[in-house]
Amino acid sequence: MTLAARLSAIDQRIADAARLAGRDPGEITRIVVTKFHPAQLVRDLHALGVTDVGENRQQELTAKRGELQDVPLHWHFIGQAQTNKAAAIRRASDAVHSVDRVRLADALHRAASHDGVLDVLVQVNLTEDPGRGGSTTADAEALAEHVLGLDSLRLRGVMAVAPLDEEPAAAFARLHAVADRIRQLAPEARWISAGMTGDFEEAIQAGATHLRIGSAITGPRPDRG
Repeated sequence: MTLAARLSAIDQRIADAARLAGRDPGEITRIVVTKFHPAQLVRDLHALGVTDVGENRQQELTAKRGELQDVPLHWHFIGQAQTNKAAAIRRASDAVHSVDRVRLADALHRAASHDGVLDVLVQVNLTEDPGRGGSTTADAEALAEHVLGLDSLRLRGVMAVAPLDEEPAAAFARLHAVADRIRQLAPEARWISAGMTGDFEEAIQAGATHLRIGSAITGPRPDRG
């Protein structure tokens, strides 16, 4: 399949899943994850109507955004972030989905200059493994409250990755419950970033507003040697 055909097929599946859930497909943002793909692919995606792209690695995000300054895109950082890279992540991102601890929120805040307000999401760990990225479901509200006290950050909502050893629907239901609690603190924090290639239909059913879809649209990642 061509890039255009893969994109169209995913968009049709998103629309079908949204309608099945009684939702408007127009309220769902499809983020194309372009990890390891060249900047030219991002340019090709934009020519097909893509406006939101995601990257997992700061170096790749910085390089691609620098190369594509002439292309109007919304750049989402979705990977695990190191505090010592917070300034570079902030400079290259329009939204950071993976704020999982107070130290990272503070580092992103300290990196603010004249670049306005940065959209951020609290990443929630839906597993029992403390080594996985994300705040615990119990601690997510406290982290959200901390973010709300940092005026250079705008809390947009929550993000999570479904565990591999659990039905996605059950995991996303827990995320939705966390999102509801955080909206009690910040009614405008309505984003739920959840769902990837293998589980985005379940995420839509659970209220996801932002989907992070990679190889189903971009094709296999290039061989990095």
